[in-house]
Amino acid sequence: MTHTDKLVSRKEAGVGFVIFNNPERHNAVSLEMWEATSGALAKFSSDDEVRVVVLTGAGGKAFVSGADISKFASERASLEATRAYDVITAAAFNSIYDFPKPTIAMIRGYCIGGGVGLASCCDLRICSDNSTFAVPAAKLGLGYAYAGLKRLVDIVGASFAKEIFYTARQFDAQEAYAMGLVNRVVPQAELEAYVKSITDMICANAPLTIAAAKFAIGEILKDESKRDMARVDAMVEACFASTDYIEGRTAFMAKRKPEFTGK
Repeated sequence: MTHTDKLVSRKEAGVGFVIFNNPERHNAVSLEMWEATSGALAKFSSDDEVRVVVLTGAGGKAFVSGADISKFASERASLEATRAYDVITAAAFNSIYDFPKPTIAMIRGYCIGGGVGLASCCDLRICSDNSTFAVPAAKLGLGYAYAGLKRLVDIVGASFAKEIFYTARQFDAQEAYAMGLVNRVVPQAELEAYVKSITDMICANAPLTIAAAKFAIGEILKDESKRDMARVDAMVEACFASTDYIEGRTAFMAKRKPEFTGK
């Protein structure tokens, strides 16, 4: 795992936090930050205490404002360097998109370029009412990889994805909500409390059921020929074979809150 003070990870009461910590540059992401993202997600993936992961930005003004363009001369100056850079960024995006537990992008302020890409990899996107979104690739002459485009199309549909890319303009929080880019828009002062209410609900529910649902929904988004239906079925069967299923039934009959262990 790459260590950098520009990417902070911590856990609290079943929630893992990944915090992009470059506020003086509106949390623009450098190569070492992309690498550290993959490392943080790998650590949380193997930690049974972590039930859900929240990704957010430090400083109160931005989620992620995209790649750190000031580093392009050193990190993406040639075709070979760009290809190496793309391998590392793709790994970071995939570590979020393929993460087996729920992920939430808690967005405040600017969510631009790679910030939209990161948010698109998360299961849920909750933003403050002062957030702004854009993918300015067409203003920079950048090519945008298929995987990132597909993730965005899966969320907002083809027509809105075209509008986002063709215009390269900024969209406000309500426009993002209307497109389906974000799940909820909440007042800025209430953002953290609202996200905590969501993570509390997730942490109280059965991890195996959530994992099975997340995997199955991911397979639904794939071409039918590429779906792993055997694993979908196995994960559903594992829910019914679990002690959590017994606990859920018992708690329901006793009219008490269940205590799920993920086993």
